[in-house]
Amino acid sequence: MEYLNKVLGIEVTYENVEFTHLPNFIVTRYRLQMASMNGKKVIFLYPKTELEPIEVLKKHIARIQKNENMPVVLVLKEIISRQKEYLIRERIPFIVEGRQIYLPFMALYLQQRCNAERKPHKKLLPSAQMLLLHFIYGGAKEMSTSQAAKDLKLTPTSISRASKQLEETGMVHIKKVGVQRILCSEDSAKMLFKKAGDILQNPVKRTIYIPKELVKTELLESGYSALAEYTMLNSPNIKYYATERISQWKDIMTNSLQDSTEQVVVEMWRYNPQKLSTRNIVDELSLALALKKDVDERVEEAVEEMLNELWRKIDGYRN
Repeated sequence: MEYLNKVLGIEVTYENVEFTHLPNFIVTRYRLQMASMNGKKVIFLYPKTELEPIEVLKKHIARIQKNENMPVVLVLKEIISRQKEYLIRERIPFIVEGRQIYLPFMALYLQQRCNAERKPHKKLLPSAQMLLLHFIYGGAKEMSTSQAAKDLKLTPTSISRASKQLEETGMVHIKKVGVQRILCSEDSAKMLFKKAGDILQNPVKRTIYIPKELVKTELLESGYSALAEYTMLNSPNIKYYATERISQWKDIMTNSLQDSTEQVVVEMWRYNPQKLSTRNIVDELSLALALKKDVDERVEEAVEEMLNELWRKIDGYRN
């Protein structure tokens, strides 16, 4: 790391160390290197692919620190201003060769320049999020907005606003064929979902608890219940469900669990979960977003298993 020595006089030496006992979701995403900075031991973390969303990255770094008990420094080839702001806000050390040094554990911050500056995007409208997820489920292949509106039961006004917002994010572009507006993307479904990580919202707006006998067939299983259906994760002791409205239970619902043998969890979603689901459980992508901040390692591994199976299925559709 000549950059550190040249700019700050910090001598960096490396050690060949085998990092054992790290879960697969860490070793497949990063290369780890033990190093010393003026005698202080650190781990340099090199992402093998694009940088994960900040909440996921925080969990991964925390997992490494739990194992190794030393600072972890993210080493990047490039960074945009939004990523830099997120990393500094969360006090995640990082180095961008020739451009940025942020090492809060050594009270160091040096900024020269960012790569391409981009304006931060606001969170997607619920209708825009549904549209993007529906587009991803279709393999990110060309899709007319009129067909998407029909599939999702959206009004012409809603689909127009949703597609316009997606186009403004740069995630997709729209071409006109006659009177048709066609959603297009050069990215794969998996890459598109990853790129949209910072603007996709947790679909769960509120969580309540109701007596289990009030559960109707139109409620979809959600949360850990749904994850157990998609993966080998054990079913939770209490069932989880998702719905768009909870007003029908206003007189009997509670905001905290009162009796685990008599109540179930009901999540109020920002959009109708049935519109993206093809079975009696919520869709995989929305479920992954709902569980993104879960700190349980078993849950994270199960979500990764679920998504990997989904990408294999979608890739099969594309062929």
